[in-house]
Amino acid sequence: MGDLVTEAVSGSLCFAGREEFVRILQSNAGPAERTALFAELARLNTLYMIANAGSGHIGSSFSCMDIVSWLYLNEMKAEDLYFSSKGHDAPGLYAVLTALGTLPFDKIHQLRRLGGLPGHPDVHVGGMVTNTGSLGMGISKAKGMAFANKLLGRPGRIYVMTGDGELQEGQIWESLISAANDKVSEITVIVDHNKIQSDYSVERTSSLGDLPAKFRAFGWHTQEADGHDLEALAKALAAAKAETQRPSVIIAHTVKGKGVSFMEGASIDSDVERFQFHSGAPKADDYTRAAQELISRVNELAQLSGISSITYQTVERPAAPPAGDAVRLFPAYTAALLDQAQRNGKIVALDADLVLDMGLEPFRDAFPDRFVECGIAEMDMVSQAGGMALQGLLPVVHSFSCFLSTRPNEQIYNNATEDTKIVYVGGLSGVLPAGPGHSHQSVREISVLGSIPNLVMVEPAHPDEVGPLLDWCLNTHDGPSFLRLVSIPFETRYKPTAGKIVAGRGTVVRQPGEAVIVTSGLVGVSLAMEAAALLDTKGVSCGVIALPFLNIVDRGWLAEVAGASKSIITLDNHYRRYGQGDAIGIALAEQGALNGKSFVRLGLNATPPSGANAEVLEAVGLNAVEIARAAAATLPAR
Repeated sequence: MGDLVTEAVSGSLCFAGREEFVRILQSNAGPAERTALFAELARLNTLYMIANAGSGHIGSSFSCMDIVSWLYLNEMKAEDLYFSSKGHDAPGLYAVLTALGTLPFDKIHQLRRLGGLPGHPDVHVGGMVTNTGSLGMGISKAKGMAFANKLLGRPGRIYVMTGDGELQEGQIWESLISAANDKVSEITVIVDHNKIQSDYSVERTSSLGDLPAKFRAFGWHTQEADGHDLEALAKALAAAKAETQRPSVIIAHTVKGKGVSFMEGASIDSDVERFQFHSGAPKADDYTRAAQELISRVNELAQLSGISSITYQTVERPAAPPAGDAVRLFPAYTAALLDQAQRNGKIVALDADLVLDMGLEPFRDAFPDRFVECGIAEMDMVSQAGGMALQGLLPVVHSFSCFLSTRPNEQIYNNATEDTKIVYVGGLSGVLPAGPGHSHQSVREISVLGSIPNLVMVEPAHPDEVGPLLDWCLNTHDGPSFLRLVSIPFETRYKPTAGKIVAGRGTVVRQPGEAVIVTSGLVGVSLAMEAAALLDTKGVSCGVIALPFLNIVDRGWLAEVAGASKSIITLDNHYRRYGQGDAIGIALAEQGALNGKSFVRLGLNATPPSGANAEVLEAVGLNAVEIARAAAATLPAR
């Protein structure tokens, strides 16, 4: 670590050691003063963790920091449980738990690193009582915990933090009914009502209306409080604890990004511009300004509390990774969708609060009457699309693949049974980026959607393939389709040649030799080509076939192009079981093309970990070295 400092230093990152938190906890300051100081210092460490990791959620972590600090310092007993249903605030929770010694303090240097602290809560980390990150599940899980406690004779209250955008998920409202009917009074839900969700304000995205009235209508003991006023919060929590016949909810009015003036999103105006600090790491100058604001406030509060000056430790800010020759799929997708929409007035785009991530801002601005923002409500969005398709429109539905393929799975199947055409577009597909963790690593779309009759899944391996594949989905295929897109930039040597899209067929990237790797997508094809190049250096000839069709295969074509290869290896950026490799193996077996050949499927065999991209690919056996080793092992020893 660097020097001890008393202010932010340009070019460095700073944090407070655990001994500073211990001094605060052992001070004679009153509960409110002690908690306020603790929370501000935890904000500084949260900022450090996110800047050091290169990603994370500042706004959500900061908005609920005062609440979480009060709960842990003053409210909760040993038998009580707390967890965040929204999950984005994991860095803030980690900052509190490391400060208290529940987690090893040195873990603050390992946010989103392999073996460190995952991007979203995970039960394998100390202090985490449930996995979250997939929104809407928290209150239901709390009810299950309460039931278990009663059955097993355990005491304890359960505190659940939800986001306000999260309240757009239907499961939230399902969970309220039986909790009230069963009088589960040991549950207290706290809504972090910071008024801003992923892209824009909650009011603009999908207004919650009279939120207190809604909770009261479901039979809940309902209160409102300023989530940054610790005395008001204490009173609300005391009233919730005194309620013995109903579950309680506290709607805590908070400020997203609280604690750093230029990060605070205070407006609830429906025309508020997109919040800039929802996710990602701050730029260097922004970090220094933010850290200095927090340090100044900490020092001021420490002085008022009679605590001697706080000192901070520094580390050198990690260098940004080189850009290299990485390519991105989403700019090509945005351009292709706009082009299609200009030529077909029946195309409409639906979004689930991911307008920026899914590249939809240009479409929304160009075709405002054909853009539908559905909020964080995937099942509702997909069924809306079903109704549109029945009335003759051509819906294109957008969300992250981890949510779009699974949560509305029944609705996608229902739409398919109506023989309509809908295009589902899933971003954040595959094991990368690995930092957010398994709630956001979408590695099971093929298995959960691939068997739906007439639904075809495709994945481009290069920006030049995005437009032709979208065109095929919209204008050639007679039925529903799913376009799987990798969101991050990734380096590739692959450059496709122009050609007609034929269902079940792909491109021979490298001529098959002793072995051939069949794969799909930007990450899969790039890694396969790198592995094949490594095999060349060992005297093993290995071809690569890029097959963009994930759940259908032209078995005659594939058998022909695989040629006389002794070994056929499939590579899935997905779980190995029921991935593209299964479809390929079945097709080749039905063609009789596996006789006398070795056939091996590569892919994920367990839940992927959170961490840096390169270290996670190595850990799951999907980097080029491991792929080459697995491919070589399928051939006879030389």
